Amino acid sequence: MRSVYLLLLSILFVSSVNAKDNKVDCLILEDENSIICKYSHERISVDKNITMKWIEPDGSVTRIREMIIPAYHGSVYDYRYINGRTPGEWTFTVIDAKDEFSTNFTIK
Repeated sequence: MRSVYLLLLSILFVSSVNAKDNKVDCLILEDENSIICKYSHERISVDKNITMKWIEPDGSVTRIREMIIPAYHGSVYDYRYINGRTPGEWTFTVIDAKDEFSTNFTIK
């Protein structure tokens, strides 16, 4: 089971070495009871501070995480378990300096 999880995670998060576009993606792995969200950005030579927000269908923010992306790294991810989450359309948002990147996913 763990190997399937790692394989799916690897497939989702394979990044190009020269990624040019900042973006967010989320994947729901129902058999693993997990939601995995990733933020990708252009690799730079300094550490970068970002803020991740998980926003429920009713608009309330249920988690805010501040993270540091180390120099020369192209992505960072966060995950949560599906059980206990409100069904509906969620938003995952990353704030990077003055830019904001978001994606939506649905929990059934």
